[in-house]
Amino acid sequence: MNTDRWYFRVFQSAPDLIRALLPGSATAANALGLDPGAPGDRLYRFEALEIKELSHRLDGVLWPRESTGCAETGSPEFPVVLLEVQMHQDPGFQHRLAAQTYRFPQRHPQVEHLEVAVITPHDRISLGPTKMPRLLKVLLQEVHWISLEELSRQPNLDPLLNLLTLPVRPENELAASSQQILACRPDLETVVLPMLVQRFPQLTEEQIMVIAGIPREEIRHTRAVQDWLAEGRQEGRQEGRQEGRQEGRQEGEAAVTLRQLNRRCGPLSDATTAQIQALPVDQLEALADALLDFTGPADLAAWLAAHT
Repeated sequence: MNTDRWYFRVFQSAPDLIRALLPGSATAANALGLDPGAPGDRLYRFEALEIKELSHRLDGVLWPRESTGCAETGSPEFPVVLLEVQMHQDPGFQHRLAAQTYRFPQRHPQVEHLEVAVITPHDRISLGPTKMPRLLKVLLQEVHWISLEELSRQPNLDPLLNLLTLPVRPENELAASSQQILACRPDLETVVLPMLVQRFPQLTEEQIMVIAGIPREEIRHTRAVQDWLAEGRQEGRQEGRQEGRQEGRQEGEAAVTLRQLNRRCGPLSDATTAQIQALPVDQLEALADALLDFTGPADLAAWLAAHT
């Protein structure tokens, strides 16, 4: 899965998450901004920064807000945080991490309190050699290594922290986790849904919405949904899955539509079922919207006559 851009969006949407991930955090769960009216960016702002001299691209820098009183310097309670997300084995990662960490204070000499946080899928991932210079070892010992596997095992996990674990949770836990997150933060639909698309590339958008617990009729035509549909399709193309996904979408859309029609119009004939199964995805989506207003088989017959 391509998770880099997804985590970029997560910390753009809720940069205050970083405070709860640092050791010794005094931030209570209710301070994370679970209310959509305070969407988790009261304490920090997120910035993607490139150190151009050496082409070091940091996954993210989280700066304290002006309201903390330490926006440029950081403080023991609200440090400036360099964030990296490393989901794949990379034997050169630790050396690059050390290089860009030492380079950052040169570009920002005003910073007095700096922390480094690295998100990994689990503790078993190999990110560098076991033997390295003592100076690098000292730095790496100060890094906050955050294992998503370990985080996901914590009981009563805050929904915003639970959001971070979606890429590594077992598939049978994704529905409950996604619904818990969106129950507290419905504004994070555009973050949760693209990850579900990546985790379930064979499912249709309607089936993804069922997993997330979102009524399809409420969001079918919203701009947010169109955005995540486009993003999900783009990610699928980038990973070489578009052809299979398109076929799966057509089959899944037909199956969902047929189930709804059988409930609303009664059992369908084999000929009508075959006709609907042969419809392209755009017509299946149009039929799925139209059937909400059907009152019986006559409405279905009229729609098929007008559209096929």
